[in-house]
Amino acid sequence: MSKLLILGAGGHGKVVAEIASLIKQWDEIAFLDDNEELKEVNGYKVIDKLRNYKLYKEEYEHAFVAIGNNKFRINLIDKLLKEGFKIPVLIHPFTAISSNVNIGKGTVVMAGAVINTNTVIGKGCIINTSSSIDHDCILEDGVHISPGVHVGGTVNIGKCAWVCIGSSIANNIAIGKNVIVAAEAAVTKNVPDNVMVAGVPAIFKKNTE
Repeated sequence: MSKLLILGAGGHGKVVAEIASLIKQWDEIAFLDDNEELKEVNGYKVIDKLRNYKLYKEEYEHAFVAIGNNKFRINLIDKLLKEGFKIPVLIHPFTAISSNVNIGKGTVVMAGAVINTNTVIGKGCIINTSSSIDHDCILEDGVHISPGVHVGGTVNIGKCAWVCIGSSIANNIAIGKNVIVAAEAAVTKNVPDNVMVAGVPAIFKKNTE
C-alpha cells in the first residue's frame, strides 16, 4: 500500500491533498499539523504534529510539505529528504505544461496553470491556480507564484520570492531572492534581493530582511 504524508493541514494543505487524491497514486493520505484542534480535514486524518515526521518514515514512503511560508517549506523538505522520504511533484490534472519543463521535488502545480517550454522550476515551489509562466524562465527553490500571476518569457526569479495574486512580470526580468511582488503589481525592471515592490509600474516599497 502506497501512502502519502502531507505536512500542513491548512488551506494550502487542503488543496494539495485534493491534487494528490486526483493523481490516484496513493492508497492513503494523512496530515501532520500543529493545530491540536484538527483531527480530520476533508476526510483525511491529522495523525500528529509536524515535528514528529521522523516517526512515520517506515509507514509513509512519500511526504509532501504543504506550508505557505517559503523558507519554512524548503527547510522542512530538506529535512525530509535527509531522513529518506521520497518527495513527489504534484500536478493537477487540469494544467498545460510543456514536455520540455523541468520541475523540482516538492513543487505543486495547481488547476489552470500554464507552463511553457524550456522553463526550469526549482524544489518546493508553488505554482498556484490559473497562473502562467512563459518560455525559458528559471524559478529557484521555494518560489511562490500566486493565483492569476503572469510571468513573461526569459524571467529569472530568485529563491523564496513571493509573487502575489494578480501581478505580472514583463519579459527578460530578473527578480532577486526573498522578494515580495505585491498584489496586482506590474514588474517592468529588475528587482534586487530582499525587497518588496508594488504598483504599476512596480517600485521599491521596503526591505524584506
